Amino acid sequence: MTNPTNHKKKARHVKRTWGKRCNKLIFMSSAKDEELDAIALPIGEGRNNLWGKTKEAYKYIYEHHINDADWFLKADDDTYTVVENMRYMLYPYSPETPVYFGCKFKPYVKQRYMSGGAGYVLSREAVRRLVVNSKLCTGDVKLGKCLVKLNISTLDAKGRDTFCPFIPVSLSMINQYQNQKRSFPVFLEFLETIKAKERSFQ
Repeated sequence: MTNPTNHKKKARHVKRTWGKRCNKLIFMSSAKDEELDAIALPIGEGRNNLWGKTKEAYKYIYEHHINDADWFLKADDDTYTVVENMRYMLYPYSPETPVYFGCKFKPYVKQRYMSGGAGYVLSREAVRRLVVNSKLCTGDVKLGKCLVKLNISTLDAKGRDTFCPFIPVSLSMINQYQNQKRSFPVFLEFLETIKAKERSFQ
């Protein structure tokens, strides 16, 4: 996902780096761009249009590319993905199983919802169900609720978080955030999860 302002500032760097390791890379924007081969979706930019843009992107994928891949990653133009690691993580799962992976945030949804900032990857069956039932969903949180209704699982085989929505340096500053629970509740929850997992390996 990108927008015209970020085509040259951010999206072109995705194309030149980790995007080259994808089987297929499609930039969704509100304007065409020959360098990116970006798709101009019929919706404006801005925070209020985020879910509408995401929904239009999945609709486009479903109508034009649903059989071109087993898994579909939704990522913003400031996301970095280690594609080889994702392939390795997804290898045991069937794309015909309704499942999606990302970084689970706890509030609002019983099974949690995936952070949009870190991106998330959906199986082909999850994309199909999402598009066919798109009226049930409105945004990352509502997307999580929608996928619960559609019986789409979010857990990997070991119940782990699989994507990181924060810049790496912030993970080395866990102690600095301990006294700022009101400002960073979701961040703290994520960091506490990491600490617990680190303890389990000691």
